[in-house]
Amino acid sequence: MAAVQEGDGAPINTGKDGEFCSQETLKLEDLLNKNMRIRMTDGRTLVGLFLCSDRDCNVILGSAQEFLKPTDSFSQGEPRILGLAMIPGHHVVSIEVESDSLLSSQYL
Repeated sequence: MAAVQEGDGAPINTGKDGEFCSQETLKLEDLLNKNMRIRMTDGRTLVGLFLCSDRDCNVILGSAQEFLKPTDSFSQGEPRILGLAMIPGHHVVSIEVESDSLLSSQYL
C-alpha cells in the first residue's frame, strides 16, 4: 500500500485497486469477522460476527444471538438465535469487541 497525505497532514492509504482508504476504514477492516456485543436503545443486546457497516452506521452481524434485558420479574433466559441481523445505526447504544482469548475459550 502506498501512503499519501491529505491537506491537513493525515495519511491516506491506497488499497489494492488504487482506491483511497481513510484510517477509520482501515480500523473497521481490522474488526471484520470479530465477535461484537451491541447494546440497543430498547435494552436488548446482540452478539455476533461483525460483517459490515455503512455510512448510516447500520451494522450487519452474522451468527447473531439476541439477549433480552434482565428484569426483576424473571432471570435472563436462553439467547434467541437470529442468524444474520441488521441493526439500524440510530438504535445502537454501544459496541464492544470481545477479546480473542475470550472468543476462543467460549467455543471449546
